[in-house]
Amino acid sequence: MKPSEIIDRAIADLKDWRGKMLATVRKVILQADPEIIEEWKYMGTPRWSRDGTICIGNAHKDKVKLTFAHGAGLPDPDKLFNNGLGGKEWRAIDLFEGDRVNERALKKLILAAAAHNRAELKRKKPATARASRPKARKK
Repeated sequence: MKPSEIIDRAIADLKDWRGKMLATVRKVILQADPEIIEEWKYMGTPRWSRDGTICIGNAHKDKVKLTFAHGAGLPDPDKLFNNGLGGKEWRAIDLFEGDRVNERALKKLILAAAAHNRAELKRKKPATARASRPKARKK
């Protein structure tokens, strides 16, 4: 079964507001960038990535949590992050029953996360290229 099918099933199994919320954020994430890859990781967690992890989504008893792997380094002018604010790396958005998803702001955050991943990839690439370059010969 494909990861998208597994995620479809997991969302359908959530018969309450959490299923609808997870479906909404999933739609926004996938609409933000057509190059985003959807995976099923970590013993039952949807993961969205492009050149590295963008975020993971979990349905908890009282919330749906979107955890951004590099959230601490992302701009958040709309103040979507409301968990993990003191950490050095990750940030999360906890969505509770009755919350509305700011789709425009979430798309901007997803695009910023994808851009961050691409920048990290480019930053790491030159070091690898330097290491594989043949040494100059002395005459």
